[in-house]
Amino acid sequence: MTKKPLKIACIGEAMLELQFGKESLGADLGIAGDVMNTAIYMRRSLPQDYDVSFVSVIGTDLLSDQMADYFASEGLSLDHLARHESKVPGIYGITTDDNGERSFLYWRDSSAAKTMFSEGSAISPQLFEKFDVVYFSAITLAIISPEARAVFMESLKKFRKNGGLVAFDSNYRPNLWSDVQTARDAVTEAWHNCDIALPSVDDEIALFADADEKAVLTRFTEYGIPVGALKRGGDGPLPLGGQIVPATKYREVSNVVDTTAAGDSFVGAFLASHLTGEPLQASLQAGHECAAKVISHRGAIIAKEL
Repeated sequence: MTKKPLKIACIGEAMLELQFGKESLGADLGIAGDVMNTAIYMRRSLPQDYDVSFVSVIGTDLLSDQMADYFASEGLSLDHLARHESKVPGIYGITTDDNGERSFLYWRDSSAAKTMFSEGSAISPQLFEKFDVVYFSAITLAIISPEARAVFMESLKKFRKNGGLVAFDSNYRPNLWSDVQTARDAVTEAWHNCDIALPSVDDEIALFADADEKAVLTRFTEYGIPVGALKRGGDGPLPLGGQIVPATKYREVSNVVDTTAAGDSFVGAFLASHLTGEPLQASLQAGHECAAKVISHRGAIIAKEL
């Protein structure tokens, strides 16, 4: 089953990524960011007549130029990639332990993406009318100012009233928020204003202090979101939205190398499948298969040929 080609906006931050080795101070330089990762994996999984735009702000420096070239090489539309004269991309560093789990260090105070939806920003509410689907995450909400966050959410509500679809992932990073309650309020508002929910059980328990997976599922039933997936890592996803799918055995990954973009890649492949009209079970499977492949290799964005 196929649908008419859609224009999809992925709104978030792209950062310079430093992958540190285990035994030295040397690092490999790359480009990543949760929404950007998802945009790339979605673009790779969609038919070519679908348009995937990465909506963000970067600088005018050489590294920003290289970032833009990289986005273009992955087939992302740059029509809404703005440039800031005095800001630069944020940077984060990753260390990975023997089990493939990662720890992060961030340098993002001067990140150009933090200016999105602020007064005078080139990324403004008017962009919503150009798209059929908007995807964003809690990191998108966390990095912008409270005033910009309010503008963004009001624009999102109007977008939905006009028939737009909204997909949201609660990537919860405590160090990006002033306090837990502010994060809860912002994420709850996002859940109440989305059509496709893509939470992870770990993030939801950490943010909302749910007792267990069952409590998370109960809360999402109360939200009334039509469709989605609860990401559970190696246990495989569960459907959201009250839809019943056959019990599925998901592939296990015996050699986990790097979980950096596990959730992001799942979301990209899930959305690509769902937005082209595939059944929910197929979309859940597509997301899990993509994530399983990604965590078997180092880095957030694996080579296309893998």
